Amino acid sequence: MELGVYSFGSLARDPQSGELVSSAQATRNLLEAIRVADEVGLDYFGIGEHHTPEMPASAAATILAAAASVTENITLASAVTVLSTDDPVRVFQQFATVDALSNGRAEITAGRGSSTESFPLFGYSLGDYDKLYAEKLDLLLAINANQNVTWSGSTRPALQDAPVVPRPDAGSLPIWLGTGGNPSSSVRAGLLGLPVSYGIIGGAPARFAPLTELYRNTARANGMAEADIKVSVGSPGFIGEVGKTARDDFWPHWHNTMGVIGSQRGFAAPARLSYDRDASRMGALFVGSPEEIAERIVALHGALGHMRHFFQMDFGDMPQAQLLRSIELLGTRVKPLVDEAVAETAGQPAGA
Repeated sequence: MELGVYSFGSLARDPQSGELVSSAQATRNLLEAIRVADEVGLDYFGIGEHHTPEMPASAAATILAAAASVTENITLASAVTVLSTDDPVRVFQQFATVDALSNGRAEITAGRGSSTESFPLFGYSLGDYDKLYAEKLDLLLAINANQNVTWSGSTRPALQDAPVVPRPDAGSLPIWLGTGGNPSSSVRAGLLGLPVSYGIIGGAPARFAPLTELYRNTARANGMAEADIKVSVGSPGFIGEVGKTARDDFWPHWHNTMGVIGSQRGFAAPARLSYDRDASRMGALFVGSPEEIAERIVALHGALGHMRHFFQMDFGDMPQAQLLRSIELLGTRVKPLVDEAVAETAGQPAGA
C-alpha cells in the first residue's frame, strides 16, 4: 500500500506574526513539504491545480521539477491537472521534463476539476465542460503513445505528424483518471485502460466500493491487464500523537477552508457535529492518531482494494510546522503499521 500527501499550496499562518504567508512563501513551503515526505519514506506527493488566493498552486509541474532535485524516491504527480482548460501538448511536455529530472518518478492525474476558476481565467466555457475534457484526454493519451502525433478535434487546432518532445525514458508516462465519484468516469477509466483516482472528501468512503467494482469490471471486459487495474484514494487527513488532540487541532483549519469554499459555491460551512461525524471511524476525514489512521486505511483497503492512499493536510491557515509533523507521522508511524497489516492480510512478510 502506497501512502502519500497532496496539496493545493494553501497559505500557512506564521505563528510569530499571526499573518498569512505570501503566495511565494506558500510555494517554498510546498517544496519543503515534498522534501520531508521523501525523507520519511512516503511514496507519493501530488499537487492539485487551483488558481485562488487561498490555494495558489497553479503550476504543479514547475514545483515538481524543483522537487525532483531535492528528493530521491517519491513519486511526483499532479492531483489533478485540470485538463479541460490546459493544452495536452504542454501538459505532456512539462511532465515528461519532470520525469527526466526525477529519473522516472513523474505521473499525471487528469481530471475535469471540481473547481471551475480556470475556465474564465483561460477563456473556456463551462458549457463545454465534458467535451473539452473528453477531447483533450484523447489527445493526451495519443501523445503519450506516440512521439509523432496526428489528431483532430473541435476544441483545439489539429496536429499532423507533429513531434512532441521530450519523451520519457520509459517510453510513456503513467496517466491516471481523476474523479470525484461520477459513475461515468469509472466506466471511462476502464474503457481507456487507465488507473483511476477517487477524491473522497465527505460521507462514508466505503460507499465508493460499487464504483471501484464498476471500474474493475469495465476494465476487465475491455481486456485491461490485471496488473494495470489500479485504484487510488485522495482524502483530507491529519495525524497527531493523540487522536482527540489531532481532531481539535485540525478542526479550525478545516472549518476555515470549508467556509471560504462554501461562500464561493453557496453552502454553509459544516458545524462541529458534522465534522466530528466525518472524522469518525467511518467518515472521509482521516484525522487522528497514527494507530487510528492506520486502522482506518487498512479497513478501507479491505472495502475498496486500493493500492494508494494520499491525504490533503494543509487546510486553511495551518502553520507549516504542524503540516510537517503530520507528514512525518504518516511516514514514520502510520506507514509501517499499514505495511505490516496489509502484508499479513496478503499472507506474506511485511516489505516482501
